Amino acid sequence: MQRWIAHGLIVMKAAWYDKNGAARDVMQVGEQPTPEPASGEVRVKLHCSGVNPSDVKSRMARPLGGPMIIPHSDGAGVINAVGEGVDPSRIGQRVWTWNGQWQRPHGTAAQYICLPSAQAVVMPDHLSFQAGACMGIPGLTALQAVRLAGDVKGQTVLVTGASSAVGHYVTQMLKQRGAVVIGTVGSEAKAAHATSAGADHCLFYKTEDVVSRVKHLTDGKGADSIIDMDFSTTSQWTAQGILKPHGQLVCYGSNPPADISVSFRPLLFNSLTLRFFLVYELTPTQRAACLTELADMLQRQQCCADDGLD
Repeated sequence: MQRWIAHGLIVMKAAWYDKNGAARDVMQVGEQPTPEPASGEVRVKLHCSGVNPSDVKSRMARPLGGPMIIPHSDGAGVINAVGEGVDPSRIGQRVWTWNGQWQRPHGTAAQYICLPSAQAVVMPDHLSFQAGACMGIPGLTALQAVRLAGDVKGQTVLVTGASSAVGHYVTQMLKQRGAVVIGTVGSEAKAAHATSAGADHCLFYKTEDVVSRVKHLTDGKGADSIIDMDFSTTSQWTAQGILKPHGQLVCYGSNPPADISVSFRPLLFNSLTLRFFLVYELTPTQRAACLTELADMLQRQQCCADDGLD
C-alpha cells in the first residue's frame, strides 16, 4: 500500500541492502520512494518477486552498483503507469519481467518497479503471478539452452540439476521435442519432482557414478547432449566419455571454483562442442526468439509452474 509522506513524495514498501552479506545480516525492509516511469518505461505493481541463485550470489559478494540495492530481476504484476511514448492501453496488463535488476540498482523486491516497456511481457490470463515470476531467468534460461541443443528428437539428453527451476523447465521442453531425458538429482523427493516434469531416468549424483550410469543407459555410447548447470563437475565427466562423439554440452552455470580446467584430448578426438551463455546477455535476436516461443508455450500451457527443489 502506498501512502503520502513529507515533501509530496509517495513511498512504497521495499527490501534492500547496502552492503554484502547473508540475508539475515544485511537485508532491510522499510519504505522507499515510489518510482515514476521515464520515457519508454512502464511501472509494474508487483504481486510476486522471483529470487534466483544469481540474486543470492550478488548479495553475498558482488560489488554494489549504487548506494543500496533493491534485489531480484524476476517478478510479475500489473502495469499501473506508463511513461512518455508508451501506449496507455498497457495500463492494467498482467505482466512478468526480465532483467529487472540487471546492471541497475532497483529490482523487484518492492511494491513497484519501473523498467523499459519491452521488459514487461504480457501474461496469459491463466498464468498465475507466482508462475510469471519464474519466467525471467528460469524460463528464458531453459528455453535458450534447449534451443542451443538443436533438434533433440530421438536423442538422449543429460540434464544436470533436473529438479531445479531451470532443470524442471528444460526437462519439460525436451520431452515436448521428443528427447529421452536423463536427469541428475540429489534426493528421492527431487527425483519425483524431475519425473513429474517428464524425466525418463533420474541419477543420484551424490551416491551414484553418473558417468557409468549414463553409459549403461545409452549402451556405452554416451549422451547426445548435456544441458548443464554445474560446469565444475561436468567438465570432468566429458573426459570420461559421458558424451558420445560429436556430442555437445550447453552450459548456463557452475559452482566454484571460478577457474575450471578441461582435458583437451577427449574434446578434440571426440569432436565435442561446448556452448556457454548468460541469460542476462542474450543478443536481441536470441531474446526476441525466446520471448516469442515462450509466450506461445505459456499460451498453450506447455510450460508449467515449478517450485524449484534444488
